[in-house]
Amino acid sequence: MPLFKENPFGHVLWIKKMLIRILGVVSHGRYRKFNNLHIEGSEILRELPDNNVLFISNHQTYFADVAAMFHVFNAALKGRDDSIKNIGYIWNPKLNIYYVAAGETMRSGILPKIFAYTGSISIDRTWRSAGENVNRQVKMSDISNIGKALDDGWVITFPQGTTTPFKPIRRGTAHIIKTYKPTVIPIVIDGFRRSFDKKGLMIKKRNVLQSMVIKEPLEIDYDKDEISDIVTKIEYAIEQHPSFLKVVSPEEYAKQEEELNKKREFWNL
Repeated sequence: MPLFKENPFGHVLWIKKMLIRILGVVSHGRYRKFNNLHIEGSEILRELPDNNVLFISNHQTYFADVAAMFHVFNAALKGRDDSIKNIGYIWNPKLNIYYVAAGETMRSGILPKIFAYTGSISIDRTWRSAGENVNRQVKMSDISNIGKALDDGWVITFPQGTTTPFKPIRRGTAHIIKTYKPTVIPIVIDGFRRSFDKKGLMIKKRNVLQSMVIKEPLEIDYDKDEISDIVTKIEYAIEQHPSFLKVVSPEEYAKQEEELNKKREFWNL
């Protein structure tokens, strides 16, 4: 690799590689030591093309969700099956992984700016800014930057645009799918909200079973499916459709917790 080779966004690749290595080492224990990340579907990642892949996921924290995906993606590409054991996979990470994030979040301090260098496509949200509801036009440069990232590699996006569960899917994600026709991979995560603070920087609770389920590519007819059709498919794929909301009795909840506790194998790592 030439010393100053850059990606399409002007980031020097060797600097990006070093940052991913450092942040990977620092964050690894958050999913393997303090908590346990249960993974399903990592074999799907090895079958994907090198570019024009869009990952859609529900969202629980600002940064921990993406960090976990960087671990899982790189571990899978290095042959790990549903595991992030042995952090050696991070030594030579995939450098064309990007993620869509709110620009105000990524500009909010030195640490977010460092995170941004590892692959953020920072966009201006059209519906919220500085904690206030707004209504502004989509910046075409934001859309083209996402297209540029898809042309170069893999892009992670959170279609709800918020860490609050069961919020509506933003139609912009469907427009991007219609425009750039990527392979769309749904991901469903859980346990991150319980184990980390909202930003995903501080460990709030230990011994929480975190999960990441990587699903088969979403079936989309890029020409015939309407935007509303794609939005509905996304809702179901990332399990954020209202039909997934259900009320359980205290007894049923206790039973579910007991089943989860059986899967918490923190001391057999």
